[in-house]
Amino acid sequence: MSEPTPQAEPAHDPEVLQLAAKVFDLARQGGTETLVAYVDAGVPANLTNDRGDTLVMLAAYHGHAATVTALLRRGADPDRPNDRGQTPLAGAVFKGEDEVVQALLDAGADPAAGTPSAIDTARMFGKTELLELFGAA
Repeated sequence: MSEPTPQAEPAHDPEVLQLAAKVFDLARQGGTETLVAYVDAGVPANLTNDRGDTLVMLAAYHGHAATVTALLRRGADPDRPNDRGQTPLAGAVFKGEDEVVQALLDAGADPAAGTPSAIDTARMFGKTELLELFGAA
């Protein structure tokens, strides 16, 4: 009886890495339909890259409200911070993405979560309308 051929560990399999790169690019580019097809087929809604950025973080930071909403509907965590402690909501505030801010708030994102939080970020940039929206005016 021969030994089974060792399989590449999934996290290091070139095909898996290529698929992950494609999925992260779809989040950055707002490729909602294709991205959610991958999530519906089993890609984790909370998949993170090597910096801890989730699909929601990338979509939020790049201003894709529809992509953010679709991911949140599929169980993505609206408050999951990246490795630097930043949340998708703080990223959307920083980038001035009001539609994304609203989508995240509608999904229950916490303006006080993260470092700096969305509240802290709004204060840094003098965004009083967001501070009012967050109840932190």
